[in-house]
Amino acid sequence: MNIKKHIPNLITLINLFCGCVAIVFVSENNYLMAFYMVCLGIFFDFFDGFFARLFKVSSPLGLQLDSLADMVTSGVTPGYVMCSMFTNSAHELGTHPAIPFLGFIITLGSCYRLANFNIDTRQTDSFIGLPTPANALFILSLPLVISFSDSLMVLEILTNQWVLLVITLCSAYILNAEIPLFALKIKKFSFKENALQIVFLIISVLMIILLQYIAIPLIIAFYVLLSIINNLFLKK
Repeated sequence: MNIKKHIPNLITLINLFCGCVAIVFVSENNYLMAFYMVCLGIFFDFFDGFFARLFKVSSPLGLQLDSLADMVTSGVTPGYVMCSMFTNSAHELGTHPAIPFLGFIITLGSCYRLANFNIDTRQTDSFIGLPTPANALFILSLPLVISFSDSLMVLEILTNQWVLLVITLCSAYILNAEIPLFALKIKKFSFKENALQIVFLIISVLMIILLQYIAIPLIIAFYVLLSIINNLFLKK
């Protein structure tokens, strides 16, 4: 039996397990542990592909498993977090019990994104639309910003249902938007060829050191903005 071919799939299943545990933590309003479990799941999501390439055991089964695991960790979990945030927020949209379920629009957008990614041959060296792991980190960081921020204005903004609805719709849109986003993979140790990635990573690290959890949604927004600016320069 070739054990190597099963290692990437096992890592993918660990990613799925992390997503399942994260959902349990969300149900307990433990957003910090949910965030950590999603981060751990994304970590394993990176390494399943790494080991598949290293051992040269990439397979259609691995591709399907990867998407299914991501659907839970980076699709269902952020949708559930937004659903929970709607529930805990002020009732600007009314008190109808169906309102919180609007958060699962993020899950629907993530599902479409993952399915489309599997058949889109353009996304080998870069991304079209925001990857689901990045979107998941953005959404899961929002309740942490509320918890760790001392700003009353931030609290009022992120507990406003209209704001949450806009974030939800923008999230589902940016996942599937025809916007090329640069990949963070550094293939050659050359600053000239990887200047964009290196600058982004340095600024991201500095933001995390200075702003901690508040930096996470800002970094994701900065990533999208930097990609758009880069696209404009490439066109010129």
